[in-house]
Parts: sequence; C-alpha cells; structure tokens
Amino acid sequence: MEKQVMRAVELTAFGGPEVLRLGERALPVAGAGELLIRVAASGINRPDVLQRKGHYAPPPGASDLPGLEVAGVVVSGDEAAMAEAGLRVGDRVCALLAGGGYAEYCVAPVAQCLPVPQGLDDVQAAALPETFFTVWSNVFDRGALKAGETLLVQGGSSGIGVTAIQLAKARGATVIVTAGSDAKCAECVALGADHAINYRSQDFAEEVRRITAGKGVDVILDMVAGGYVAREVQILAEDGRLVIIAVQGGVQAEFDAGLVLRRRLVVTGSTLRPRPVAFKGAIAQALRREVWPLIEAGSIRPVIHSTFAAADADKAHALMESSQHTGKIVLTW
Repeated sequence: MEKQVMRAVELTAFGGPEVLRLGERALPVAGAGELLIRVAASGINRPDVLQRKGHYAPPPGASDLPGLEVAGVVVSGDEAAMAEAGLRVGDRVCALLAGGGYAEYCVAPVAQCLPVPQGLDDVQAAALPETFFTVWSNVFDRGALKAGETLLVQGGSSGIGVTAIQLAKARGATVIVTAGSDAKCAECVALGADHAINYRSQDFAEEVRRITAGKGVDVILDMVAGGYVAREVQILAEDGRLVIIAVQGGVQAEFDAGLVLRRRLVVTGSTLRPRPVAFKGAIAQALRREVWPLIEAGSIRPVIHSTFAAADADKAHALMESSQHTGKIVLTW
C-alpha cells in the first residue's frame, strides 16, 4: 500500500527563492486518462521562477505546486489509457505537467508521458520534457525549420537553448546562438552550434549579417522579446519566421512593419502550459517517433548543469536566476 502523504516543495508566499519550503501534501489521485508517478527527479524551468514570483499562475485545475516536468515510475492509473499508450505500472517514464512536479508523487495525463529513453538515468530523463516539447512545438511546428535552413537561438546556453542547438543540428540546420559570455559561447559550439555570439560584447544583428553574408536567418527562437524584436525583424531572411516564447526583455516592441510585408515575414509565438492535453499529446508522439531514437543513439543528450536535493529547491532557483548555468538544473527526491 502506497503511503497517503508525500513531501512537496510549496510556495509559502510570492517572492524570492526563500519562499520555497519542503512541506507535506496528500497524495494526488489519478483520474480518467491519467497516471500516478512516484517521482525520482524534477526539472526546474524559468516558468517555475515566474510562478514563485506571482507572475505565472497555474492553469485552471492544475496543481498549485510548481514543477512542469518529472521522471519516475508509474504507480497506478487509468488502465485503458495506459494500455493504449503502451505503458504499464512499474514502467520508468518522464512527463510534461501543467504543475505539481516539485513533489514525491504527481499525476500526469497519460498522453503527456513518454518512456525514459534507453541509457538515461532519472536526472537526465527529468530534464527532457519541458524543453523538448517546447523546442519541437516552436522551432519545428510553428517555425517550420527545415534541413538546410539557418536557426538563430537567443540564449543558447539555457535549457531551451542547448536542446534547440542539438535538435536543429540533428535535423540538418545551421545554428547560430547568442550567449552572455565567451565561456558560454564555447560551450554552445561544443554542443554543435556553428556560430556563437557574445551578446554582451558584440551586436548580434551585425554578427548575423556578417555570418550569413547579408542573407539573414530563416528562423529565430526568441526568449527575450522587448527591444530585440526590431533587430530580429531586420535580420530575418525572406519568408523568415520569428517565434517568441518568453518576454524576459519586456512585452512592448516596435518594429518595421514594412519589412514584414516586403520579406513576407511571420512573427508568432506561443505558451505551452495552458494548451490542451491533446495538443501536448501530439507533440509527445512526434518526439517519440522523431527524437527519442536520436537520444537513444547518443546523437542528442540532455545537458545537466547541476542537481539539488528537493530540500534545497531555494538554492536551485537562486542558481537559475543567476544565469550562471549552461543546460538544466534538476531536483532529486
């Protein structure tokens, strides 16, 4: 008989990392189309920081606990849905959540669960869902990046960035990234980026023009927005696509709409967390088909910067906010 209470990292208030505390919660119960996971590791993402500060509420019906991705073992669940997905009690899985991942147990829609790729441990597996779902949905679905095209990733050393570099390279694209130090630029190149621009010492727009001999890039994955948008529109190639997935630089942007017309540009964006289960499930199926074999072959690997015990979630968030990391930060239970 599984225990009825679990440890969980709770928000005691909105504020700095110190508001994260280890507490106790009742075990969640899996409903129709869901399964219960005994969590071994929980990935940390920027939206968790925004939620902690009071800027990103969970969608209706989601757990109030932070945490959008986990890896662990299936404990119980909707047997028909699990059978249809080829999952059984005892299987190792990783899952994308709308919340609730900072806990010893969590409930996830079966459609948003994937088997742990062969050869990966729990920490590596917990680092996959949020960034891989996000990059696939935005770079390949919305951004329609194709082999032979060029992708610019703003923030190449982030969890999203290291995933985008590897996925785009594996699928035949040229990759340019920006990062905040020469050391981070070197790490991005080591992961496969063709060019890395230190945005603190170089003008990324000028560098992109130089690298592409004035042609520009086909797709930009932007986590900054704000003042970046005007320069990004200027360096998109004809029929280029700008995909905005975060607004760390602010929500207001002015840009040359004439360029959008003349070059037939697309300016788009998305957030994944509030999308329906069916939408996320379709991404999961694409990842299992297109990406999981690449991970199991070793041509793509999760990049783990550091792990923290769940009781030290505050330290993990402080590191995330310092931006001193390259790759993923993971909590372990």
